[in-house]
Amino acid sequence: MRQMRDIRLHVRDCTHYDRQTMTMRWTAALVVVALAAGGCRLKDDSKASGIPAPPDVAAPPADAHKTASGLAYKILTVGLGSIHPARTATVKVHYTGWTTDGKMFESSYGSKPLEGKVSEVVPGWSEMLQLMVVGEKVRVWIPAELAYGNNPQGGQPAGMLVFEMELLDIG
Repeated sequence: MRQMRDIRLHVRDCTHYDRQTMTMRWTAALVVVALAAGGCRLKDDSKASGIPAPPDVAAPPADAHKTASGLAYKILTVGLGSIHPARTATVKVHYTGWTTDGKMFESSYGSKPLEGKVSEVVPGWSEMLQLMVVGEKVRVWIPAELAYGNNPQGGQPAGMLVFEMELLDIG
């Protein structure tokens, strides 16, 4: 009987050791995969300019869609939905914004997406959001009169603004 008890203890110890070893191996493997995929990076404060501007940031290309208000946009990723948010809807959006000289002034990437009502953003954003469906990503050129204007207050960027917007959810 004593030999049987000793064998059980030995098996239990081996099982614990194997679980611990396997946990460490899986953790190491996940770290390697994350690093290889570029998902884990050290913070680099030397990149003051942020996300690089798209090559067509200065002006909308000839093949961009245009609305009657002067908004121009290109669909970068086609959404799978068919429902467009109403002005009163709450949406969740990832975005990056640049001035036409290529300076990034704001981005939600690297933090939480923007959540808010379609009616509570600048008119150009509101118009664009109502044209989008969930999953869609666009690049939009918003004229000054549909953004913050040519002489905005409070440090907002002036003139035409360029955004990449990705509609994540409609609430």
